[in-house]
Amino acid sequence: MTTLHRFSIMAVGLVTCATLAGWPSSGAQGAAPTAKAYFAGGCFWSMELAFEQVAGVLEVVSGYMGGTVANPTYDQVSAGKTGHVESVEVTYDPSKVSYHKLLDVFWRNIDPVMPNGQFCDYGNQYRTAIFYTTDEEKQLSEESKSKIEQSKRLPAPIVTRLAKASSFYPAEDYHQDFY
Repeated sequence: MTTLHRFSIMAVGLVTCATLAGWPSSGAQGAAPTAKAYFAGGCFWSMELAFEQVAGVLEVVSGYMGGTVANPTYDQVSAGKTGHVESVEVTYDPSKVSYHKLLDVFWRNIDPVMPNGQFCDYGNQYRTAIFYTTDEEKQLSEESKSKIEQSKRLPAPIVTRLAKASSFYPAEDYHQDFY
């Protein structure tokens, strides 16, 4: 067997292993890139429903962000002792939906002047937040918040927090797609 044949067999074996392991193959080059965005809007079930109805959103996962305990449970977060807020991780196709559009959906589905809760849910774990991951997301979030503040349509100042995203912890399986 020549060196060229051995190399060809090894290359086929590597491609097969890479494919089985889920590594991107040359055929995946045309796949659309995805992005993630993080929002806290009170009960994560309500936010999940709102974002899943947006064209270009691929997946919404309910979970927790912003606290001090690694891998928190629902019981810990709902007791209000971890500092986390109920949040959603939105995976989307930026060629089909913009971050700006996601911000619009967020603002339309929350009460931005309610400091410690949303609608019938009360407690720090239900406060609202936009968690940005890039400088561009931070700028867009600040601009969207400022635009709402300048409109003078709200009866009180906006208390929705803008913060750098930290670790996102998916909620337990029974919380996913619960709505």
